[in-house]
Amino acid sequence: MKAVVWHGKEDVRVDEVPDPTIREQTDAIVRITSTAICGSDLHLYAKLSPIMRRGDIIGHEPMGIVEEVGGAVEHISPGDRVVVPFNVSCGHCYFCDQDLYSQCETTQDKGKLARAASLLGRGKGASLFGYTHVYGAVPGGQAEYLRVPQAHFGPIKVPEEASDMPDERFLYLSDVLPTSWQAVAYADVPPGGTLGVWGLGPIGQMCCRIALHQGAGRVIAVDTVPERLSLAAKYGAETVDFAVVDSVRDLVLEMTGGRGVDAAIDAVGMEAGGSRIDSVLQATKLQLDKAHALRECISSIRRGGTLSISGVYTGPIQAFPLGDLFDMQIQVRMGQANVWRWVNDIMPLLEDATDPLGTEDLKTHEMPLSDAPLGYEVFQKKRDGAIKVVLKP
Repeated sequence: MKAVVWHGKEDVRVDEVPDPTIREQTDAIVRITSTAICGSDLHLYAKLSPIMRRGDIIGHEPMGIVEEVGGAVEHISPGDRVVVPFNVSCGHCYFCDQDLYSQCETTQDKGKLARAASLLGRGKGASLFGYTHVYGAVPGGQAEYLRVPQAHFGPIKVPEEASDMPDERFLYLSDVLPTSWQAVAYADVPPGGTLGVWGLGPIGQMCCRIALHQGAGRVIAVDTVPERLSLAAKYGAETVDFAVVDSVRDLVLEMTGGRGVDAAIDAVGMEAGGSRIDSVLQATKLQLDKAHALRECISSIRRGGTLSISGVYTGPIQAFPLGDLFDMQIQVRMGQANVWRWVNDIMPLLEDATDPLGTEDLKTHEMPLSDAPLGYEVFQKKRDGAIKVVLKP
């Protein structure tokens, strides 16, 4: 089969690789019909070389048709249309029983490399499809076929009544929608309150829509890419272009009567950049400060508010303002999305013919799997208004 394979920094290729097979009774084989490039995949593409290996199959946002199942898989059958969550979880361990599927004990990686990658020496959480050798080294879903471990629990069956709906209505259940839903849930915006969202990639876009759908009074959304700002405004967000203001914090405080937003979501993570000082540091080859968006979020929250982090960070953060968080009594919530925790909340909105979350207009680029290298380049450089790239094997 053909698959998107990592060969080095900013070097992904579509290679011919062996077809996956059933190895365990809890496995399934899924023929992929749509698979998306995630912002987190850009970390693999350009930043996380030490924990990648040449030949790794990447991708963690797939859906398709079940081809084969192991003997212990009962809730799905060949021919079923399914979405595959990005985290691999068993559904019955201690953490899964608490809806903490991203911490699944059955699939946690506690190996030497995973422990070394953790400053606390505790290893990593649940294995992830196509996402490094510290998260299980599980072959990913940017491929024609995917072996799904723990398939007795993981795959999400698309209702048969939705057979005429396009993949893009359900595809984002793999990651984008549950990640965004959890980010908004963790933000705990009071009814009629104000949420700030930093970063308007796919996660930030859906955070804006979900928050307003759930009763937020205002969403202030921060980015600098015109197409992203425009799309967020289409769904009711008040947008701020950080490239044309002296201080986003000061503007947000002004917009909120000097108090700040009730909660803020950092949907940027370590892809952050863009402040004036960042551009100087980058030009002089000094370390680029990747916590700029995070600190801006914190400084824009009212006292007693909440910071929700959905953007991915690795390692220590420079000058993290712990003292200010303490003084302002800001609570912080974060973590990988526990996909199945939110499926039953989200699915009715996807089955709704009116598409209240606008899932079908998130995709800006569709390409055949063979064009994946171009897709990565376009997405990384935000060319041609790229917000979400979907590959079709």
